[in-house]
Amino acid sequence: MSDDLYDQALHYHRFPYPGKIEVISSKPVANQRDLAFAYTPGVAATCNAIVDDPANSAYYTTRGNLVAVVTNGTAVLGLGPIGPLAAKPVMEGKGVLFKKFAGINVFDLEINERDPDKLIDIIASLEPSFGGINLEDIKAPECFYIERQLRERMKVPVFHDDQHGTAIIAAAAVLNGLRLVDKPIAEIKLVASGAGAAGMACLDMLVSLGLNKQNILVCDSRGVIYTGREGGMDASKAAYAAATEARTLADAINGADVFLGVSAPGILTQEMVKLMAPNPLVLALANPTPEIMPDLVKEVRPDAVMATGRSDFPNQVNNALCFPYIFRGALDVGATTINEEMKKACVYALADMAMTPPSDEDEVMTFYGDQALKLNPDYLIPKPFDPRLIVELPIAVARAAMDSGVASRPIADFAAYRDQLSHFVSRTGMIMRPMIERARADPKRVIFAQGEEVRVLRAVQVAIVDGMVKYPILVGRPQRVQERIDELGLHIQINQDFELIDPQNNPYYHECWNEYHRLLERRGVDPSGARIRVNTRATILGALLLRLGYGDVLLCGMTGSYHRHVDHVIDVLGLAEGVKTPATMNLLIGPKGSVFICDTEVNHNPNAQEIADMTLMAAEEVKRFGIFPKVALLSHSNFGSQTGPQSRKMAEALQLIRQSAPDLEVEGEMQADLALSEGLRKRVFPNSALHGSANLLIMPNLDAANIAYNLVKMTTDGVAIGPLMLGLARPAHVLNKSATVRRIVNMTAVAVVDAQVTKQIELATN
Repeated sequence: MSDDLYDQALHYHRFPYPGKIEVISSKPVANQRDLAFAYTPGVAATCNAIVDDPANSAYYTTRGNLVAVVTNGTAVLGLGPIGPLAAKPVMEGKGVLFKKFAGINVFDLEINERDPDKLIDIIASLEPSFGGINLEDIKAPECFYIERQLRERMKVPVFHDDQHGTAIIAAAAVLNGLRLVDKPIAEIKLVASGAGAAGMACLDMLVSLGLNKQNILVCDSRGVIYTGREGGMDASKAAYAAATEARTLADAINGADVFLGVSAPGILTQEMVKLMAPNPLVLALANPTPEIMPDLVKEVRPDAVMATGRSDFPNQVNNALCFPYIFRGALDVGATTINEEMKKACVYALADMAMTPPSDEDEVMTFYGDQALKLNPDYLIPKPFDPRLIVELPIAVARAAMDSGVASRPIADFAAYRDQLSHFVSRTGMIMRPMIERARADPKRVIFAQGEEVRVLRAVQVAIVDGMVKYPILVGRPQRVQERIDELGLHIQINQDFELIDPQNNPYYHECWNEYHRLLERRGVDPSGARIRVNTRATILGALLLRLGYGDVLLCGMTGSYHRHVDHVIDVLGLAEGVKTPATMNLLIGPKGSVFICDTEVNHNPNAQEIADMTLMAAEEVKRFGIFPKVALLSHSNFGSQTGPQSRKMAEALQLIRQSAPDLEVEGEMQADLALSEGLRKRVFPNSALHGSANLLIMPNLDAANIAYNLVKMTTDGVAIGPLMLGLARPAHVLNKSATVRRIVNMTAVAVVDAQVTKQIELATN
């Protein structure tokens, strides 16, 4: 570790508060009544319910979603026997990963006990507190005995991640590596370096998947483990003792199809790699420095397929791909153990995921750019941030637990369980559900103006698979679009799943440029200029296709100037009847709830009438999310406490809104804290017409809206949906440069619903 990284890591862990975790109440404790529920006397009700039926602990306490991460600090993360106190930062980090990836709560327990039997007694006594036990960084061979004894004594899942987590991920990588080079697992020769907890667990797993034990040679620090060897042996090593003349790794590696390294840096040389069979699979998993570096392997064996334990190389065998999800599935069915069937189900689910290109990978692309996520030498296993992990792996584990008879709370409805898990993928799950369901019920033709964009192509595939769109239109060059589809491993096909309009070979070209000229000829656009713009500006072409009836709704933006796209859309589509200025609104979904903010992009300093108009448009859009709008007009003033021009403007807007929409729940002008807290608001203005927390915040100007939106988004790690365009004559939305795949997918659903509403209005008025 460099000095700079070392110092930064210390700063990260120390500030603003020491450590990485804290305990936060999941229930309000804001008054005496809450306190009576949380503690005495109300807590007695739940205690009695658990006395009546111990299974109720899963419903009335955190136990069903609480895992203990336990260590005695005897083999810590490449640091060795540093002890339980020094191991605490690692255990806290493990807890963070459990929460981040699978929503599982963790208490880290660092136990100062090296005697295996005493440690077993301590951990076993904790069973009433936890739904599962994750053993961590306990040295071999004691770890094997400790886990085995705890599994026999405890009726909750016990999982030594250093063994089984590594084994599950490595096994998935081996399966797919063999698929890639077309070698049957039963016929390969495997040489392993490292006979510790992880190494032996990897071998046990591969044997259970079909690897012939007679085709395995294992090396430790003393050389090959052969029949009759006496020094440095234990029962787990003896199980893999081979009748062989080989005594060193160099002897053993000759003709090997697979090298599995869970040992020490630099132990595998280029000369050894040269001796391996054609198309060898090299898993050099020692961390932070592998048994051999990937570039050294490629120099001598370009046909090799390589995996390491490092995040800066392809095919990272990372335990985070496994442990959160195997526990998620085990906890959700109340599994009494994690058995071999559950672990193998996890292996197969991981391997199969990498065989199929992701259909929804917003978070993947956030971290991994535009990499092609389909099976290839640099992609054997899913990425740690692949959102499918939290859906596919727990389902596979839960099914295996049920099938093998260890589930105490079997899942009756796996479709509902899949939906529940999908909410972990993005916090947009709950609030977007009504919108997505409406889109699926009546899909529309969406025009995607920037059809060559990687994010758009990924989102289009998701929208097609999810049934939100029907035969969408993309604007782009066919060769470029096809190249990107191939690069990304997508399965959508041009002019089969979607229509592709090439601006240079546009079947609607004559109609489009004539319509554009007609619209803008009195604004200085001559026929030649109209032809050029239609040929070169995808948003103009997309808007014209919508105006001429070839599609139902437009999505554009993500490249170039946002306001230029807005201008093009307004030029072609115009504003809705009675609308003098359009507006934009963003939805932010944070840890404490969701809020709409308006106007974040268009109107610099709207007057009172414009504020009123945008409020009414925004309220209608909020209703399309299945949400009853509660509107707050924001200002630095609270109900007339200040008399500046901005506060007077907002107060005047309130009166105009109430005249136009007397049933709308709206209040103002007020500061943001009062808008979001009914308690604070009642102290200042007890007769407020707004009840509860506002969910639609109307800002006095563009600066306030944009600053508030971006500030809240970044400081709360909020998920953004938008910008939502308001006030156009036809449904269209302009996305900004930061739009991710997930946001484009969500905006596609919003756009389809907007198109549905537009169609209903047209039918009602005709």
